[in-house]
Amino acid sequence: MISAAAWGQPALRALAQWAPRVLRVPDALFDGLSALPSPARIGYLLPVPATLAIDPQAASVVLDRLQDAGNVGSILRSAAAFGVGQVLALQGTAALWSPKVLRAGMGAHFGLRLVEGLQADDLAALQVPLVGTSLATDHLLHRATLPWPCAWVLGHEGQGVSADLLARCALQVRIPQPGGEESLNVAAAAAICLHESVRQRETRGRPADDHSGSDCRFCVSGGVCYNIRPSRARV
Repeated sequence: MISAAAWGQPALRALAQWAPRVLRVPDALFDGLSALPSPARIGYLLPVPATLAIDPQAASVVLDRLQDAGNVGSILRSAAAFGVGQVLALQGTAALWSPKVLRAGMGAHFGLRLVEGLQADDLAALQVPLVGTSLATDHLLHRATLPWPCAWVLGHEGQGVSADLLARCALQVRIPQPGGEESLNVAAAAAICLHESVRQRETRGRPADDHSGSDCRFCVSGGVCYNIRPSRARV
């Protein structure tokens, strides 16, 4: 679907013609089809995919009653970026295919296995360990040995992960916030956790390259060291 004005632009017209059917609509009508004040002048109508079954062995993100559509869409983007291919949304989570989540997801939906409307008991189908985020645990994210694959459990913006779900987690971790404020947005927390999974996955079992912990301020202090790089190929 493309507005009359956009049809006059060769680049947009060429893009529209990839669709099996093209509908040109008057500009005024096109404006009324979007909730945005300045919408793009081209759109696609796609069927919402059928609900899929849980892949029991897939690296996953579990959304526990997240209500902000922007947060949900941002987490989908992070999942796609960091190679977590399945997102499981429990009942009470913003609809994954709602317009706001779609906009925030920026196309991530189409690279993920999305399952929504789940109950906590449905997670028993997973054969990967659950890893929960919690402010009450002493296990710091960067010092924990994270399993892979796993299912990251992210909780409600105000209430966090439910007690029932935390009890099911094989591991609970906390992101250190030395600033003293519990102000980390759940979407930001998700990106940090998923990045740490990637970092450990990429460096686990690989020796350091030209790095000695004895003169590293991170190693000496007992903190996490990001100076360890994957070793170059050695003969």
